[in-house]
Amino acid sequence: MCLSSSPPHWLSLSLLLESEFESKPSRHYLLKLQEKELLILQSFTDLFDSLSASLSNLSDSLNSSLVDLKVVLTSEGGVVVACRPIKSIWILLVLGLSSIRGIQCTFAGCRACNVSVTDFGGVGDGVTLNTKAFQSAVAHLSQFASDGGGLLYVPAGRWVTGSFNLTSCFTLFLHKDAVILGSPDINDWPLIDPLPSYGRGRDAPGGRYSPLIFGSNLTDVIITGDNGTIDGQGAPWWQKYRAGELNYTRGYLIELMFSDHILISNITLMNSPSWNIHPVYSSNVIVSGVTILAPIDSANTDGINPDSSSNVLIEDCYIVSGDDCVAIKSGWDEYGIAFGMPSQHIVIRRLTCISPTSATIALGSEMSGGIQDVRAEDIVAINTESAVRIKTAIGRGGYVRDIFVRRMTLKTMKYVFWMTGAYGDHPDDKYDPNAIPVIERISYGDIVAENVTLAGQMQGNPNVSFTGLCLSDVRIGMAKLQKPKPAWNCTDIEGTVSSVSPPACPLLRDEGDGGACPFPEDRLPIEDVVIDQCI
Repeated sequence: MCLSSSPPHWLSLSLLLESEFESKPSRHYLLKLQEKELLILQSFTDLFDSLSASLSNLSDSLNSSLVDLKVVLTSEGGVVVACRPIKSIWILLVLGLSSIRGIQCTFAGCRACNVSVTDFGGVGDGVTLNTKAFQSAVAHLSQFASDGGGLLYVPAGRWVTGSFNLTSCFTLFLHKDAVILGSPDINDWPLIDPLPSYGRGRDAPGGRYSPLIFGSNLTDVIITGDNGTIDGQGAPWWQKYRAGELNYTRGYLIELMFSDHILISNITLMNSPSWNIHPVYSSNVIVSGVTILAPIDSANTDGINPDSSSNVLIEDCYIVSGDDCVAIKSGWDEYGIAFGMPSQHIVIRRLTCISPTSATIALGSEMSGGIQDVRAEDIVAINTESAVRIKTAIGRGGYVRDIFVRRMTLKTMKYVFWMTGAYGDHPDDKYDPNAIPVIERISYGDIVAENVTLAGQMQGNPNVSFTGLCLSDVRIGMAKLQKPKPAWNCTDIEGTVSSVSPPACPLLRDEGDGGACPFPEDRLPIEDVVIDQCI
């Protein structure tokens, strides 16, 4: 996390109002003084002379006069000015050195500098390209990383931009009427290298287009707002992808790579060219209160895809997607095996999903680095192809184990349980046919579903056995079909069931009312993390 320290230049001023009845932050001010002037401010008289204009303006803004002025120089070189206006309001002015260079900062929350994209020439007219404005703002705020970081405010408007990178100790805050629009010009999404655990782009061999909002090797990154919107304007990308006109992989909407302590909250994401949120090789990630919307026929618009990432919390999200609402991944065949970074310690709760052609939660198919310790609960899916889908194949290697799911409510589903050990789809012909994935200890409990076509499509592979499956307290209402089908289709699986209706396939041993499938009672550390949103 980012630490505060005494910055080297300029003099900043912030205001805190304390009445007799309540204490709360109020407006913030900036007093700009050159470094050489600080030497003059070592005496009370010079300090008061230098501050008199600012104090007069402050007094006018409060419609009161200032009395009982007291000034104290702190041991760290800061200055505290205390004064009492009439109407019993105390004012505390705390001055400290800051590294501002030319742009006026306000000081809000835990961030040292708060600026607007308009300060850097941004124009929110839905036409002007603002890539340089966003890039310049982030570059400016990067100098505050050692002092608590910076906040970039996006006001109401429609802000067209190409790809831009974030920085550490940084908050991107969107006004409720702010819309960040991905540029429709493909040249505004520069090419970058493929992910090392994939070896190539996901759509095509070679590199990939940069995500719209990207960051690598960062810590303490927050993307939030008053439910403002990030719209990737993905329709041209989907059309070109389906027509085979793209030579490289489409950019994602948000990607944080090799990063730590990430919070994405209270925003709406729309029309991503491909995946929406992609934390990869990252840890301590929270995605909370996010709405993700894409046409249900859009290509590969996965909602949230933790990829070779640990300690992830996904909660209170609403997703309508053309692909999996949540897909947990960890690298592709020999590249993922070599990279060797699993996805693990992941909590998914209070998720609502609509995805007629894909899964509510998918594990794989790119899972060669391993997936373990995933806990999902209180999930609602409507008109979605499957509840939890496990996808793997010979050549993947890796493992999917210790997966725990409970309290799912499902309405109008093709499948409830869907697993396959023959997914195919390899990056190239260099995969190892002896790389056999391990699928074990998969638990589902308290599942209620209605209008379901097939209760379980659970197909392992003669060489890839799914073992340790547990299903308990499952109640599935089957759809009325003109040509009724068996409720279950199972091959190469092993496990137990308890209180499952309709009765499960014989490969799953029925233990009657043998009790609930396991779900961990301990809490993962990420569940108790509180990140200051710095707003």
